[in-house]
Amino acid sequence: MTETAQDILESRKWRYATKKYDVNKKVSNEDLDAILEAIRLSASSYGLQPYHILVVSDAEVREKLRPASWGQSQITDSSHLIVFASQSDFEGKLVDDYLKNLSDTRSIPLESLQGYGDFAKSKLLDLPQDTKANWTAKQSYIALGNALQAVAELNIDSTPMEGIEPEKYDEILGLKETGFTTTVVLAIGYRAEEDDTQHLAKVRKSKEELFTFI
Repeated sequence: MTETAQDILESRKWRYATKKYDVNKKVSNEDLDAILEAIRLSASSYGLQPYHILVVSDAEVREKLRPASWGQSQITDSSHLIVFASQSDFEGKLVDDYLKNLSDTRSIPLESLQGYGDFAKSKLLDLPQDTKANWTAKQSYIALGNALQAVAELNIDSTPMEGIEPEKYDEILGLKETGFTTTVVLAIGYRAEEDDTQHLAKVRKSKEELFTFI
């Protein structure tokens, strides 16, 4: 195994869902920018990125969010709280905006992208609203996966959290009128020394049980 491959695996063995954070240690702006860039560069279906990311560091806002998070201390004690909000519904503008960005970024005539845009719209726009919401939520989880990898490689601790009340999050964060809804939350920071969870063995399925080679 190459040194790079070993490093990649070691960072993943090192990370765990942190239960207690050191409130006195903060993630640097440089590292935070790298984590957010990893999220921005994440893959997404059709390249559409149907989500928005909120980075919450304001103490008062986080105190309001904690009761909507089953009282979990990671909400207030971590360095930053990253909220992934997916589009609960969308129309053709989602595709049109992407095509405009693609045209500008790669200097491609917009009209030459029409076929791709029509194809994407034909697959997405007629879906039921609940199917659209499920699809956009899945895209935000892909972005979450990229964030988890980035923080591990930076030796920054993290806690992905679904134990929240999305509707209350939407209200507190002003999302109700935006077309986005809270999907999942990621707390990041540095583990407290007294967090005994860090010393526990990682529990995963064996390779034989998890993988099938065809």
